Amino acid sequence: MTERLRWGILATGGIARAFTNDLHLNGLTVQAVGSRSRASAEAFASEFGIADVHGSYESLAADPDVDVVYVATPHPMHARSARLMLEAGKHVLVEKPFTLNQREAQELADVAAARGLLVLEAMWTRYLPHMARVREILAEGTLGEVRTLIVDHTQKLSDDPLHRINALELGGGALLDLGVYPVSFAWDVFGAPATIQSTATFKPTGADAQVATIFGYRGDRMASMVTASDVLGPNTATVIGTDGRIEIDRTWYMPTSFRVVAADGAVIEEFRSEVVGRGMHFQAEAVERLVAEGNLRGDLLTIDESIAIMGTLDAIREQIGLRYPGE
Repeated sequence: MTERLRWGILATGGIARAFTNDLHLNGLTVQAVGSRSRASAEAFASEFGIADVHGSYESLAADPDVDVVYVATPHPMHARSARLMLEAGKHVLVEKPFTLNQREAQELADVAAARGLLVLEAMWTRYLPHMARVREILAEGTLGEVRTLIVDHTQKLSDDPLHRINALELGGGALLDLGVYPVSFAWDVFGAPATIQSTATFKPTGADAQVATIFGYRGDRMASMVTASDVLGPNTATVIGTDGRIEIDRTWYMPTSFRVVAADGAVIEEFRSEVVGRGMHFQAEAVERLVAEGNLRGDLLTIDESIAIMGTLDAIREQIGLRYPGE
Protein backbone atom coordinates (compact mmCIF):
# COMPACT_ATOMS: atom_id res chain seq x y z
CA MET A 1 0.00 0.00 0.00
CA THR A 2 1.38 3.38 -0.99
CA GLU A 3 0.99 6.45 1.21
CA ARG A 4 -2.38 8.01 0.50
CA LEU A 5 -2.46 11.28 -1.41
CA ARG A 6 -4.78 14.07 -0.34
CA TRP A 7 -7.35 14.80 -3.03
CA GLY A 8 -8.91 18.10 -3.96
CA ILE A 9 -12.13 18.17 -5.97
CA LEU A 10 -12.49 21.00 -8.48
CA ALA A 11 -16.18 21.67 -9.28
CA THR A 12 -19.25 20.20 -7.61
CA GLY A 13 -21.45 18.73 -10.35
CA GLY A 14 -22.82 15.22 -10.70
CA ILE A 15 -19.62 13.58 -11.93
CA ALA A 16 -17.62 15.16 -9.07
CA ARG A 17 -20.20 13.83 -6.63
CA ALA A 18 -19.98 10.30 -8.04
CA PHE A 19 -16.16 10.35 -7.98
CA THR A 20 -15.98 11.69 -4.42
CA ASN A 21 -18.51 9.15 -3.17
CA ASP A 22 -16.43 6.31 -4.62
CA LEU A 23 -13.26 7.65 -3.03
CA HIS A 24 -14.97 7.77 0.35
CA LEU A 25 -16.44 4.29 -0.01
CA ASN A 26 -13.01 2.86 -0.80
CA GLY A 27 -10.87 4.59 1.82
CA LEU A 28 -9.16 7.34 -0.20
CA THR A 29 -8.61 10.79 1.33
CA VAL A 30 -10.64 13.73 0.07
CA GLN A 31 -9.12 16.80 1.69
CA ALA A 32 -10.66 19.76 -0.11
CA VAL A 33 -13.27 20.98 -2.56
CA GLY A 34 -13.26 24.12 -4.66
CA SER A 35 -16.02 25.83 -6.60
CA ARG A 36 -16.68 29.23 -8.12
CA SER A 37 -19.50 29.42 -5.58
CA ARG A 38 -18.61 29.30 -1.89
CA ALA A 39 -22.11 28.10 -1.08
CA SER A 40 -21.83 25.21 -3.53
CA ALA A 41 -18.45 24.21 -2.12
CA GLU A 42 -19.79 24.34 1.44
CA ALA A 43 -22.81 22.18 0.55
CA PHE A 44 -20.54 19.65 -1.17
CA ALA A 45 -18.13 19.59 1.77
CA SER A 46 -21.00 19.10 4.21
CA GLU A 47 -22.36 16.18 2.19
CA PHE A 48 -19.03 14.34 2.12
CA GLY A 49 -17.36 15.54 5.34
CA ILE A 50 -14.57 17.41 3.55
CA ALA A 51 -12.31 19.56 5.75
CA ASP A 52 -11.11 22.34 3.42
CA VAL A 53 -13.63 24.49 1.53
CA HIS A 54 -12.66 26.92 -1.21
CA GLY A 55 -14.85 29.51 -2.93
CA SER A 56 -12.57 29.77 -5.95
CA TYR A 57 -10.38 27.53 -8.05
CA GLU A 58 -7.38 29.72 -7.23
CA SER A 59 -7.92 29.14 -3.53
CA LEU A 60 -8.01 25.37 -4.04
CA ALA A 61 -4.79 25.56 -6.08
CA ALA A 62 -3.10 27.35 -3.18
CA ASP A 63 -4.15 24.81 -0.54
CA PRO A 64 -0.91 23.29 0.85
CA ASP A 65 -2.78 20.23 2.15
CA VAL A 66 -3.81 19.07 -1.34
CA ASP A 67 -1.51 16.77 -3.35
CA VAL A 68 -3.69 15.92 -6.35
CA VAL A 69 -6.76 17.53 -7.90
CA TYR A 70 -9.64 15.95 -9.80
CA VAL A 71 -10.86 18.40 -12.45
CA ALA A 72 -14.60 18.07 -13.14
CA THR A 73 -15.42 21.37 -14.82
CA PRO A 74 -17.27 21.60 -18.18
CA HIS A 75 -15.20 20.42 -21.18
CA PRO A 76 -13.97 23.83 -22.41
CA MET A 77 -12.59 24.59 -18.94
CA HIS A 78 -10.58 21.37 -18.52
CA ALA A 79 -7.33 22.72 -19.94
CA ARG A 80 -7.47 26.04 -18.08
CA SER A 81 -8.45 24.43 -14.75
CA ALA A 82 -5.85 21.66 -15.01
CA ARG A 83 -3.13 24.12 -15.93
CA LEU A 84 -3.96 26.24 -12.87
CA MET A 85 -3.51 23.20 -10.63
CA LEU A 86 -0.31 22.05 -12.34
CA GLU A 87 1.23 25.49 -12.05
CA ALA A 88 0.45 25.35 -8.33
CA GLY A 89 2.39 22.08 -8.03
CA LYS A 90 -0.53 19.62 -7.89
CA HIS A 91 -0.83 16.34 -9.74
CA VAL A 92 -4.03 16.33 -11.80
CA LEU A 93 -6.67 13.84 -12.91
CA VAL A 94 -8.79 15.45 -15.63
CA GLU A 95 -12.31 14.23 -16.33
CA LYS A 96 -12.77 12.93 -19.86
CA PRO A 97 -12.65 14.17 -22.52
CA PHE A 98 -9.14 15.16 -21.47
CA THR A 99 -9.40 18.53 -23.22
CA LEU A 100 -11.40 20.13 -26.02
CA ASN A 101 -8.80 19.30 -28.69
CA GLN A 102 -5.35 17.85 -29.25
CA ARG A 103 -3.53 21.19 -29.05
CA GLU A 104 -4.80 21.76 -25.51
CA ALA A 105 -3.89 18.19 -24.56
CA GLN A 106 -0.29 18.63 -25.70
CA GLU A 107 0.00 21.94 -23.87
CA LEU A 108 -1.15 20.33 -20.61
CA ALA A 109 1.31 17.48 -21.05
CA ASP A 110 4.13 19.97 -21.62
CA VAL A 111 3.25 21.93 -18.46
CA ALA A 112 3.14 18.75 -16.37
CA ALA A 113 6.44 17.47 -17.75
CA ALA A 114 8.17 20.79 -17.11
CA ARG A 115 7.11 20.66 -13.45
CA GLY A 116 7.66 16.96 -12.84
CA LEU A 117 3.97 16.26 -12.23
CA LEU A 118 1.44 13.67 -13.32
CA VAL A 119 -1.52 14.71 -15.47
CA LEU A 120 -3.86 11.86 -16.40
CA GLU A 121 -7.17 11.53 -18.24
CA ALA A 122 -9.99 10.19 -16.06
CA MET A 123 -11.10 7.50 -18.51
CA TRP A 124 -12.24 5.39 -15.60
CA THR A 125 -13.44 2.48 -17.76
CA ARG A 126 -9.82 1.52 -18.53
CA TYR A 127 -9.25 0.70 -14.85
CA LEU A 128 -12.36 -1.42 -14.17
CA PRO A 129 -11.87 -5.11 -13.28
CA HIS A 130 -13.84 -6.48 -16.23
CA MET A 131 -11.77 -4.42 -18.68
CA ALA A 132 -8.57 -5.67 -17.06
CA ARG A 133 -9.77 -9.23 -17.64
CA VAL A 134 -10.70 -8.41 -21.26
CA ARG A 135 -7.13 -7.25 -21.89
CA GLU A 136 -5.79 -10.45 -20.33
CA ILE A 137 -7.99 -12.61 -22.57
CA LEU A 138 -6.85 -10.74 -25.67
CA ALA A 139 -3.20 -11.10 -24.64
CA GLU A 140 -3.68 -14.83 -24.00
CA GLY A 141 -4.84 -15.31 -27.59
CA THR A 142 -8.14 -16.95 -26.61
CA LEU A 143 -9.97 -15.23 -29.47
CA GLY A 144 -7.35 -16.05 -32.09
CA GLU A 145 -6.70 -13.08 -34.37
CA VAL A 146 -8.82 -10.20 -33.11
CA ARG A 147 -10.52 -8.63 -36.11
CA THR A 148 -13.56 -6.59 -35.06
CA LEU A 149 -14.88 -4.34 -32.30
CA ILE A 150 -18.57 -3.37 -32.29
CA VAL A 151 -19.56 -0.90 -29.58
CA ASP A 152 -22.20 1.70 -28.83
CA HIS A 153 -22.72 4.41 -26.26
CA THR A 154 -26.20 5.76 -26.81
CA GLN A 155 -28.33 7.62 -24.29
CA LYS A 156 -31.60 9.54 -24.36
CA LEU A 157 -30.56 12.80 -22.71
CA SER A 158 -32.24 16.18 -22.41
CA ASP A 159 -33.60 17.98 -25.47
CA ASP A 160 -33.47 21.31 -23.62
CA PRO A 161 -31.33 23.62 -25.78
CA LEU A 162 -29.87 25.14 -22.60
CA HIS A 163 -28.71 21.77 -21.23
CA ARG A 164 -24.93 21.35 -21.40
CA ILE A 165 -25.23 18.30 -23.69
CA ASN A 166 -26.79 20.57 -26.34
CA ALA A 167 -24.66 23.67 -25.78
CA LEU A 168 -21.72 24.07 -28.15
CA GLU A 169 -20.17 26.70 -25.91
CA LEU A 170 -19.87 24.02 -23.21
CA GLY A 171 -18.39 21.45 -25.59
CA GLY A 172 -21.77 19.74 -25.74
CA GLY A 173 -22.74 16.96 -28.10
CA ALA A 174 -22.61 13.20 -28.27
CA LEU A 175 -19.00 12.82 -29.42
CA LEU A 176 -16.99 14.36 -26.59
CA ASP A 177 -19.44 13.46 -23.84
CA LEU A 178 -20.25 9.87 -24.87
CA GLY A 179 -18.30 8.93 -27.98
CA VAL A 180 -14.97 9.31 -26.24
CA TYR A 181 -15.70 5.99 -24.46
CA PRO A 182 -15.92 3.76 -27.57
CA VAL A 183 -13.10 5.69 -29.26
CA SER A 184 -10.86 5.08 -26.25
CA PHE A 185 -11.91 1.41 -26.16
CA ALA A 186 -10.97 1.02 -29.84
CA TRP A 187 -7.57 2.53 -29.06
CA ASP A 188 -7.21 0.11 -26.15
CA VAL A 189 -7.94 -2.92 -28.36
CA PHE A 190 -6.27 -1.96 -31.65
CA GLY A 191 -4.21 1.19 -31.13
CA ALA A 192 -4.15 4.09 -33.60
CA PRO A 193 -6.56 3.76 -36.53
CA ALA A 194 -5.15 3.82 -40.05
CA THR A 195 -8.40 5.19 -41.50
CA ILE A 196 -11.39 7.06 -40.04
CA GLN A 197 -14.85 7.36 -41.59
CA SER A 198 -17.58 9.28 -39.74
CA THR A 199 -21.05 10.67 -40.29
CA ALA A 200 -23.37 12.56 -37.93
CA THR A 201 -26.74 14.16 -37.27
CA PHE A 202 -27.17 17.39 -35.34
CA LYS A 203 -29.44 19.13 -32.84
CA PRO A 204 -30.97 22.55 -33.65
CA THR A 205 -28.27 24.10 -31.42
CA GLY A 206 -25.56 22.73 -33.71
CA ALA A 207 -24.45 20.10 -31.22
CA ASP A 208 -23.95 16.61 -32.60
CA ALA A 209 -26.80 14.24 -31.77
CA GLN A 210 -25.52 11.00 -33.34
CA VAL A 211 -22.10 10.05 -34.62
CA ALA A 212 -21.28 6.79 -36.41
CA THR A 213 -17.61 5.99 -36.98
CA ILE A 214 -15.61 3.16 -38.51
CA PHE A 215 -11.90 2.82 -37.80
CA GLY A 216 -9.80 0.75 -40.17
CA TYR A 217 -6.54 -0.93 -39.19
CA ARG A 218 -3.84 -2.92 -40.91
CA GLY A 219 -4.38 -6.67 -40.88
CA ASP A 220 -8.07 -6.66 -41.89
CA ARG A 221 -9.22 -5.23 -38.56
CA MET A 222 -11.92 -2.66 -37.88
CA ALA A 223 -13.93 -0.99 -35.13
CA SER A 224 -17.55 0.07 -35.62
CA MET A 225 -18.86 2.67 -33.16
CA VAL A 226 -22.16 4.50 -32.69
CA THR A 227 -22.79 7.20 -30.12
CA ALA A 228 -25.90 9.30 -29.55
CA SER A 229 -27.44 11.66 -27.03
CA ASP A 230 -31.01 11.47 -28.40
CA VAL A 231 -31.73 7.71 -28.46
CA LEU A 232 -31.16 4.94 -25.93
CA GLY A 233 -29.52 1.83 -27.33
CA PRO A 234 -28.16 -1.42 -25.85
CA ASN A 235 -24.83 0.05 -24.68
CA THR A 236 -23.04 -3.24 -25.24
CA ALA A 237 -19.71 -4.12 -26.82
CA THR A 238 -18.41 -7.16 -28.69
CA VAL A 239 -14.79 -8.02 -29.44
CA ILE A 240 -14.60 -10.60 -32.23
CA GLY A 241 -11.70 -12.83 -33.22
CA THR A 242 -11.16 -15.75 -35.56
CA ASP A 243 -11.65 -18.27 -32.70
CA GLY A 244 -14.33 -16.59 -30.61
CA ARG A 245 -15.71 -13.38 -29.17
CA ILE A 246 -16.20 -11.44 -25.94
CA GLU A 247 -19.77 -10.22 -25.38
CA ILE A 248 -19.77 -7.36 -22.85
CA ASP A 249 -23.18 -6.73 -21.34
CA ARG A 250 -25.02 -3.49 -20.69
CA THR A 251 -23.57 -1.12 -19.60
CA TRP A 252 -20.17 -2.05 -21.04
CA TYR A 253 -18.23 1.03 -19.86
CA MET A 254 -19.38 0.55 -16.23
CA PRO A 255 -18.79 -2.44 -13.93
CA THR A 256 -20.67 -5.26 -15.67
CA SER A 257 -20.47 -8.85 -16.87
CA PHE A 258 -19.26 -10.54 -20.03
CA ARG A 259 -19.00 -13.92 -21.68
CA VAL A 260 -16.24 -15.45 -23.77
CA VAL A 261 -17.89 -17.46 -26.54
CA ALA A 262 -15.97 -19.89 -28.76
CA ALA A 263 -16.47 -19.95 -32.52
CA ASP A 264 -18.76 -22.99 -32.13
CA GLY A 265 -21.01 -21.10 -29.69
CA ALA A 266 -19.76 -22.70 -26.48
CA VAL A 267 -19.39 -20.35 -23.51
CA ILE A 268 -15.86 -20.84 -22.20
CA GLU A 269 -15.74 -18.10 -19.56
CA GLU A 270 -18.14 -15.83 -17.71
CA PHE A 271 -17.10 -12.77 -15.71
CA ARG A 272 -19.18 -10.67 -13.33
CA SER A 273 -17.94 -7.48 -11.68
CA GLU A 274 -18.07 -7.10 -7.91
CA VAL A 275 -17.30 -3.47 -7.19
CA VAL A 276 -17.95 -1.23 -4.18
CA GLY A 277 -19.64 1.90 -5.51
CA ARG A 278 -19.53 2.93 -9.15
CA GLY A 279 -15.91 1.93 -9.71
CA MET A 280 -14.45 5.41 -10.20
CA HIS A 281 -11.93 4.88 -7.41
CA PHE A 282 -9.79 2.50 -9.48
CA GLN A 283 -8.44 5.38 -11.56
CA ALA A 284 -7.66 7.34 -8.39
CA GLU A 285 -5.78 4.36 -6.97
CA ALA A 286 -3.85 4.19 -10.25
CA VAL A 287 -2.90 7.86 -9.88
CA GLU A 288 -1.60 7.27 -6.37
CA ARG A 289 0.37 4.22 -7.50
CA LEU A 290 1.88 6.05 -10.48
CA VAL A 291 2.96 8.97 -8.28
CA ALA A 292 4.51 6.58 -5.75
CA GLU A 293 6.39 4.81 -8.55
CA GLY A 294 7.55 8.09 -10.08
CA ASN A 295 5.81 7.15 -13.33
CA LEU A 296 4.59 10.49 -14.66
CA ARG A 297 3.54 9.18 -18.11
CA GLY A 298 0.93 6.60 -17.03
CA ASP A 299 0.56 2.97 -18.06
CA LEU A 300 -2.98 1.72 -18.83
CA LEU A 301 -3.64 5.09 -20.44
CA THR A 302 -0.51 7.13 -20.99
CA ILE A 303 -0.52 10.87 -21.48
CA ASP A 304 0.77 10.28 -25.02
CA GLU A 305 -2.21 8.07 -25.80
CA SER A 306 -4.66 10.63 -24.40
CA ILE A 307 -3.09 13.27 -26.66
CA ALA A 308 -3.39 10.92 -29.65
CA ILE A 309 -7.02 10.10 -28.81
CA MET A 310 -7.82 13.82 -28.77
CA GLY A 311 -6.27 13.95 -32.24
CA THR A 312 -8.60 11.14 -33.35
CA LEU A 313 -11.59 13.04 -31.96
CA ASP A 314 -10.37 16.16 -33.80
CA ALA A 315 -10.28 14.13 -37.03
CA ILE A 316 -13.85 12.89 -36.49
CA ARG A 317 -15.02 16.44 -35.83
CA GLU A 318 -13.31 17.62 -38.99
CA GLN A 319 -15.15 14.97 -41.00
CA ILE A 320 -18.59 15.80 -39.60
CA GLY A 321 -18.05 19.57 -39.63
CA LEU A 322 -18.21 20.12 -35.86
CA ARG A 323 -16.43 23.13 -34.36
CA TYR A 324 -16.69 24.74 -30.94
CA PRO A 325 -16.84 28.49 -30.33
CA GLY A 326 -13.41 30.10 -30.10
CA GLU A 327 -11.51 27.29 -31.84
